[in-house]
Amino acid sequence: MDTIRLFRRFQPTNYDITLDLQREKRTFTGKVVLDGTLHDGDAIPLHAKGLAITEVVIDGQPAQVSHHEHDEIRLIAPDLAPGEHTIAVTFSGTITDAMHGLYPCYYKVDGQPQELLATQFESHHAREVFPCVDEPEAKATFRLTLITETDTTVLSNTPIQNQQAKDGRLHTTFEQTPRMSSYLLAFVTGDLQVKRATTSSGIDVGVWATKAHPHSYLDFALDAAVRLIEFYRDYFGVPYPLAKCDHVALPDFSSGAMENWGLITYRETALLANPSGPVSSRRYVATVIAHELSHQWFGNLVTMRWWDDLWLNESFANVMEYIAVDALWPQWQVWRDFSSHESVAALRRDALPGVQPVYMPISHPDEINTLFDGAIVYAKGARLMRMMQHAIGEPAFRSGLQTYFTEHAYNNTSGNDLWKALSDSSGQDVKALMQAWISNPGFPVVRITEEEGNTLRLSQSRFFNDGDDRGDQTLWPIPLGADRPNLPHMLTTKETTLPNTDPFMLNSGDTAHFITQYPQSWRQLFATAEFIAAKDAITRLQYLHEQILLVKAGLVPAPELVPLIQAIATVESTKRQADPAVWGMISLAISELRRIIEGDEAAEKALKRITWRLVQPLYDQLGWEPQAGEDEDIAELRATIISLALYAEHEPALAKAHELYHAVPLAELNPELRGSVLTSVIRHNDLDGSIAQTLLQQYQSETDGDIQQDITSALTATKDTTTGDMLRHAMQDSAVIRPQDVAFWFVYLLRNRFQRADTWQWLVDNWGWIEDTFGGDKSLDLFPRYAGNCLSTTAELGAYTKFFTPLEDDPALARAIAVGKADITARISQIGRDRAPLVTVILATDAAA
Repeated sequence: MDTIRLFRRFQPTNYDITLDLQREKRTFTGKVVLDGTLHDGDAIPLHAKGLAITEVVIDGQPAQVSHHEHDEIRLIAPDLAPGEHTIAVTFSGTITDAMHGLYPCYYKVDGQPQELLATQFESHHAREVFPCVDEPEAKATFRLTLITETDTTVLSNTPIQNQQAKDGRLHTTFEQTPRMSSYLLAFVTGDLQVKRATTSSGIDVGVWATKAHPHSYLDFALDAAVRLIEFYRDYFGVPYPLAKCDHVALPDFSSGAMENWGLITYRETALLANPSGPVSSRRYVATVIAHELSHQWFGNLVTMRWWDDLWLNESFANVMEYIAVDALWPQWQVWRDFSSHESVAALRRDALPGVQPVYMPISHPDEINTLFDGAIVYAKGARLMRMMQHAIGEPAFRSGLQTYFTEHAYNNTSGNDLWKALSDSSGQDVKALMQAWISNPGFPVVRITEEEGNTLRLSQSRFFNDGDDRGDQTLWPIPLGADRPNLPHMLTTKETTLPNTDPFMLNSGDTAHFITQYPQSWRQLFATAEFIAAKDAITRLQYLHEQILLVKAGLVPAPELVPLIQAIATVESTKRQADPAVWGMISLAISELRRIIEGDEAAEKALKRITWRLVQPLYDQLGWEPQAGEDEDIAELRATIISLALYAEHEPALAKAHELYHAVPLAELNPELRGSVLTSVIRHNDLDGSIAQTLLQQYQSETDGDIQQDITSALTATKDTTTGDMLRHAMQDSAVIRPQDVAFWFVYLLRNRFQRADTWQWLVDNWGWIEDTFGGDKSLDLFPRYAGNCLSTTAELGAYTKFFTPLEDDPALARAIAVGKADITARISQIGRDRAPLVTVILATDAAA
């Protein structure tokens, strides 16, 4: 690692950067004057990638430059010695379509093509725009001057200090930034609209977007941003550190959002909210803004020393988004979403052999982008922070964070610094609780076994999705969270015994990162409507998901899922009892059954009939039309119930979807139901492909992200090969499908069994294009990952292995490929084991109705 850490040799203190952006020529020229201290050696090391260095001056004297591996350049001058130096480097570079470094965003206003320029420097892409020490620990101040076209908006991290037109160009100089890491520097230039507000403490907040969108789409984000800044100021006990906070929606953006200090950038769908759109969109926008704003403290004010502690940024930001949104919008019950989304993603990914831990040492720069695993560093990390919060208590958690920010402001930390602050505030050894969870991959399954002599045995072992523990000897300190008093609080050993008692459940509130395998007699009780009715929504969906995981691993018989789903649906069969998150988990469970029995026509038809019987009571109660003043939960519940009715191919539901599509303009369809309506029409009514062609054309011209997402979901559900070919062709046409969205279209098509083979072949045939388009980006490893998620036959495993094995030497792909192979192998095993008994139970259940 020493060979790739430049900060240990040279420590920058300030950058004075001037960039002349020639947008139409797709080039830029620049000069950086850099102050810093050389600690060791006779050359000043910097990072530079894709830049042509034209002149180097050190302390007023001409110097030479040499190029080395890992994007390192060394600046050499006679008699250069350790100490403070001023370096001036003149350079030029290119503006490329890769969505990192400096790149253009494309969009249309009233049908006319437009462009803006934006930056994305995380994780190590600042070096593509100016020479620097591009490492988190190399904090410095930055003063930026941009030379651009006139009549354009120019934004950066800090307010504008000076702006003037000169020689037909606009010269904009920004105020000096606080001390921060290079990956947080950012700028955007283009023709933008804005809405502004001011927090109670005087922070200027702006929400920016292109003029392709209605001005009203900025309203919700602005209100949320102001409220969230004020919440974090109070919660962390440290004021927001800058004078302004701009939020910019970019037409082209690879990630969801980026926390650049004072200039947060977003995908348009993560910031802009149609006031008439689905509540899920506003909730999503609020959580993304909450996540990015928490980074203004977690990550920006206090930053990890190196990328292996990325979780210090992302795990905490992920849990804080839920803490903040729950405080400001309690009606949304977002901890329920935490269990149905974050917990599900984390447990499924973390059950795979070869998955990374939350804390992951980095030995090669190309591995950095692989750290950004949303299911591990984000979702699992958030679960672990939530577990710790419960273990030490909310007051100690909050007090410890306040101390952490106060003591380490504008500096870098490691995990031990955070553990110390939280240990001091709680009086507990937080490191002893958390280290095993952070440093080890996977999670435990706690088995409860009834033994002779009226004894229960509780034991722990690492859970794998194929049921083989591989002799893994990891031990975790597990907060058991039993729903009964007088039971152990923690399990820190391999096993323990206790007197047998009435059945109880562990992990109350889903606040710890483990699952439980209960005795069969207990599971029979837990699958009764009487027992389920006494449990809250989180417990219901948590238990159902745990059973899905245990079935995958062969630790619970697959046929047990059928009566469990029926019992939960029975309890949830009235508007008063029904919960949209629980029905979302029921829908997921049905999808798991569908995957196992795929191809058995009789069982598939039977499962559809069973599904209709499950949803009919609520389908009849809710109908298709929203009622005035109804709860937001009801609107989301209706969407899930109608989606399941359409899957079940209930004829009146299919007819209603067809009727609505032809009678109501797309933008006026109920946004909660629009996706299901379009999907049904594509699957059942698009006999000649004309509807698909119309929708794809509308997708191209549509500026509403919710409508675009609904069209994507619908089109990729097609059974028609010709339509599938049209979509696969469009994936390589950026005028139709933006590169930022290709991975979603790919995985949606791959999940569709009618398109799977052709979509896999598309990947094989076009891998060169995929590497050219996404290489160096965080999304490249999504392709082997998604393929591993969807393929399920021995032949498909063979094809996956044959294609990807030669690519395993690429550090950016190696882990995703290895995990993908294990994922497909486990799925093949499960289908071979569970298919026949599950088909038998489904047919019998249907026949008995």
